[in-house]
Amino acid sequence: MTEIAHFDSVDAYQEAFVSGLRVMLQGYDELGVFILVLANAMIDPETWDALSGPLQTKFARLSSFHAGSLDDAKDDRMVFQQLIAFGFDKLGPIRLREAGPWEVQFNPLRALRPARLIQQQVQGISAPFNPDEFHFAKPFLRKEIFWRGKLVGRDVSLLYNKFPFVQRLGLLVLEPREGRPQFLQRADHDYSWRLLDQLGRTLPGVGLGYNSFAAFASVNHLHFHLFIRDALLPIAADLWQHNGGGEPYPASCTRFTSSGAAWEYLQDLHGRKIPYNLVMYPGVLYVLPRLRQGERSIAPWSGGYGWYEMAGGCVPQGEQYFSRLTELQLADELRAVSVMP
Repeated sequence: MTEIAHFDSVDAYQEAFVSGLRVMLQGYDELGVFILVLANAMIDPETWDALSGPLQTKFARLSSFHAGSLDDAKDDRMVFQQLIAFGFDKLGPIRLREAGPWEVQFNPLRALRPARLIQQQVQGISAPFNPDEFHFAKPFLRKEIFWRGKLVGRDVSLLYNKFPFVQRLGLLVLEPREGRPQFLQRADHDYSWRLLDQLGRTLPGVGLGYNSFAAFASVNHLHFHLFIRDALLPIAADLWQHNGGGEPYPASCTRFTSSGAAWEYLQDLHGRKIPYNLVMYPGVLYVLPRLRQGERSIAPWSGGYGWYEMAGGCVPQGEQYFSRLTELQLADELRAVSVMP
């Protein structure tokens, strides 16, 4: 698991990404593995074409002896029961639509993910790492590692996201066995800039997302979300004032092209205990200060506003919301969860 060739091109990354999913599907009769592979296949039509056949075969196998023959986690059993009720034949790639400048997706697997931290009302913007809670160095997660090794000078693990919401999404965990909480230090911030500077040379569309503690980070273990999308996120569109356009972005958003200036801003947010979401492309960082989770009720159609939602995406909690959400509703929600720094 030390092949840097994974990062040589988008095609190489995609091939390795799908190959890893196929190996997991073939190697484990586990509900959690099946759900992870299914959710990742549904995000991308190319991946769905490659894996839908093996997924259907595994679904039939697991369904036949699911009731009492598998010792799986309670969350996985609940998700799988809902998939049985839904029916595999009704599954397929996620559906996307535009609502003005916003991106809306029907992603039924994402709506079924365990809540973990996102439904908790938390205090402050940091908490000590707790080795007894869920974290990314748990032994049972080793099979979910897409790549691990030394990348741009640091030891990292890149895990598959079990309930992804953008293409080729991985959980980039820095020195996972050190057990560091979800709180950025200067070295982590500077590393993210160096990492994207290097990856951006071979992986067009690569970026990082980050949810601070209290900003809908689901796990209190230092990690970024690494993605490679075919299209830019809405926050990166030319029409917004932060990108030189004429339209004000509904959420408070500051764009940085300097690592040093960005860190000064983040330090100020840390000092005032203001949570934030980050969206980063090579050489560009968007910082979005926002309300602490729990300070405001979550909209009935929303699973919570993390970096993807603050960047202009939305994963509604049901097909009826997917069809009906309007541009104005989405803009209003961004305003409501945002704070002026």
